[in-house]
Amino acid sequence: MPINYSQLKSLTAREIISALIKDGFYLRRQAGSHQRYCHPNGRRVTVSFHRASDTFPPKTLKKIIEAQAQWGENDLKRLKLIN
Repeated sequence: MPINYSQLKSLTAREIISALIKDGFYLRRQAGSHQRYCHPNGRRVTVSFHRASDTFPPKTLKKIIEAQAQWGENDLKRLKLIN
């Protein structure tokens, strides 16, 4: 089932990072505004932001959620990013 991104329009960098940490990711390195999070199973996510309250455009959210973190709708519900 495709993810409904209309529920995720106002997801902030702080919320993404919190969800990554809950899912077992850890901060591997940081270069300027880019933070690289790694998971023990090999997944890698790069989060680029200037303020923790920054929100991401839908296309960037889709890349972070689907391509990098490899989360599905059940994962987003488990991490309380959607209802």
